[in-house]
Amino acid sequence: MSTNNRIVCIVDDEQEITMYFRDALQVINGISISTFTDPILALEHFTINKSAYALVLADLRMSSLNGIDLIKKIKDLNPIVRTILMTGWAIDNNLFIEYAKRKIINAFLQKPIRLNSLREEVNGQLQTYQLQKLFYLLESYKISTISSV
Repeated sequence: MSTNNRIVCIVDDEQEITMYFRDALQVINGISISTFTDPILALEHFTINKSAYALVLADLRMSSLNGIDLIKKIKDLNPIVRTILMTGWAIDNNLFIEYAKRKIINAFLQKPIRLNSLREEVNGQLQTYQLQKLFYLLESYKISTISSV
């Protein structure tokens, strides 16, 4: 799979934040960036394009659908997509640990977020996504080869 069509999505109910993060991430090669201030629209876009998505960054507190619920729905549709939860608020550590263990949330960023830290985390998540995708492709190939024998 070419890495040029990987979608990175930023979902935050504050448009200034989505634009700020989009501008910071545009230096990363091989991705296209989608931004949404409405998590319901983001979920609809994800549902249509789920195989092209590599990473979703979601704010915790949004009005129509919170970030954790958005991420859970996204992981149900595509379990290998990487997810980062962002918030400026305190988060229940036990809840975060539970979702991290269940591989629903892959990373957490506390606002305010330094742009270098954001880029480093996104690059790391994209590398993990590529490795994970390769692993799933190899597993699928092994299963189909065994089934045809």
